[in-house]
Amino acid sequence: MKINFLSKATFVLLVFLFLSNCLNIGAEKCHPSGRVKGGKIPSGQCNEEGDLCCVPGKIYPTYTCSPPVSSHTKAYLTLNSFEKGGDGDSPSKCDNQYHSDYTPVVALSSGWFNHRSMCLHNITISGNGRSVVAMVVDECDSSKGCDKHGGYQPPCANNIVDASMAVWKALGIPMTQWGGMDITWSHA
Repeated sequence: MKINFLSKATFVLLVFLFLSNCLNIGAEKCHPSGRVKGGKIPSGQCNEEGDLCCVPGKIYPTYTCSPPVSSHTKAYLTLNSFEKGGDGDSPSKCDNQYHSDYTPVVALSSGWFNHRSMCLHNITISGNGRSVVAMVVDECDSSKGCDKHGGYQPPCANNIVDASMAVWKALGIPMTQWGGMDITWSHA
């Protein structure tokens, strides 16, 4: 009788462990993959508007992943100009073009950008009780930063949707509140 009890207990334990493992896979967290340290920035080499430059000596986490994508992926919306001379200071990675501030376009954190697999795909951004469709044209690099290639700016967080002015307008956000807000997004 004891063997039968142990077998049932072992079976129940194994099922519990299996289900726990399956549930954990869906709830995986994205942990930092490394870090970079802000160094001395050559004069005139960083856009100092809005504290975009790395702080010398400050440590910044880097990420090669982003949170899992769902039908309502939580993210943080930031403001970016994709125009020539704008925040990115180079053409978009997806099409090697600049984009008007009046066109709804975005850059995604590295994990979501996924080695350009999201290039020129549309996403739906929801916030402030409204939604807007925008095209992914660039990466908000969360895997590196604080160097010449990154414009001496910190790495992006792993949950960023960096949006043009057109996206902010479509969401009905007053211009005085542009800069950062919690949103959700999904594939369009």
